[in-house]
Amino acid sequence: TASGGELYHIDPEHTFSSFEYMHWGLSLQRGRFDKNFGTIELDAAAKTGAIDIQIEAASISTGSELFNSVLRSNGFFDVANHPKIIFKSTGMQFDDDRPVRADGELTIAGITKPVSLEITRFHCRFMILYLKQACGANGFAKILRSDFNLGRYVPFVSDEVTLHFSVEGIRE
Repeated sequence: TASGGELYHIDPEHTFSSFEYMHWGLSLQRGRFDKNFGTIELDAAAKTGAIDIQIEAASISTGSELFNSVLRSNGFFDVANHPKIIFKSTGMQFDDDRPVRADGELTIAGITKPVSLEITRFHCRFMILYLKQACGANGFAKILRSDFNLGRYVPFVSDEVTLHFSVEGIRE
């Protein structure tokens, strides 16, 4: 890569994004996005990196096809006009050679806001399955639905949503 880092392509078979929110104060509800793509560039020695993740908004999965169709509609994610949810990093923080936070911009339904992803787990190893180096990470971010014009039914359905990610990347 141009900056001297190593480029990893997201492994869509081992990567997904999920979310959780409070429903009417009754229970914590969860859903996920099943189709995630992108790249991660890391230079641990220089403590730099770049993340570019794209999520297919229509791949939302709540366990209810009726609810999925509501969330895909123009009242929520409007997947016909905004098919992708995108996170592009603007900077990363490291603890020694381990990334611990990625600051960036999250675009949902055509609205872009700054977001910080806390990286709670990060590990790399040579994967005999691929005959290549691979890295994996888990983390989360908290956002407000209303910041992305998705605030219908607040306060009955919580405005705050926690986004979780599980990602694995395979080095080029």
